[in-house]
Amino acid sequence: MTFQDYQAHTSSILQDPAPSAPYDDAHFLEYTKLNQTRTKRWLKTGKLAPHIAAKIQAIAQPQKWIVITEPWCGDAAHIVPFIQLMAQENPNISVDYELRDTPPYRIDQYLTNGGKAIPKLIIQDSNGQDLYHWGPRPAACQHLFLQLKEQGLPMEEQKIALQEWYNQDHGQQITEEIIALLP
Repeated sequence: MTFQDYQAHTSSILQDPAPSAPYDDAHFLEYTKLNQTRTKRWLKTGKLAPHIAAKIQAIAQPQKWIVITEPWCGDAAHIVPFIQLMAQENPNISVDYELRDTPPYRIDQYLTNGGKAIPKLIIQDSNGQDLYHWGPRPAACQHLFLQLKEQGLPMEEQKIALQEWYNQDHGQQITEEIIALLP
């Protein structure tokens, strides 16, 4: 699906009076609503550093970027907008969005420590061969997440700390790590 399709899918979940699982759980529905707001905010306020934009604009060969995500994913609300902003810099980049929990279940090929952590970015060449993959979080954010988990903090406190990390980072580490993959 396109980014616009993904956004429409998210909106349809929020407008459905009786959404299907997992959105029939009030927590998932609230996460999705919050994530939609965060995504829109980053699309409006997110900026790519000039060297990031230049590196993306320099991609000369067609690439397909596949983003595996879900509307309920808090990390995706902060990461997906920056992936989209980057991809928009170059017409050689096409982007497909796939849901983790819906066929083709591509996430099964890109597990993180045995888990289906998202979002994931897979960059392929024009022949569909994987060039790079990235995700589910920037390294510094992942390190923070593991520290918080090890400390045994309640999930709500972990979410707040990660939210603060993303707000302070402004997409810088996300975009830096992705362009570091590129030649």
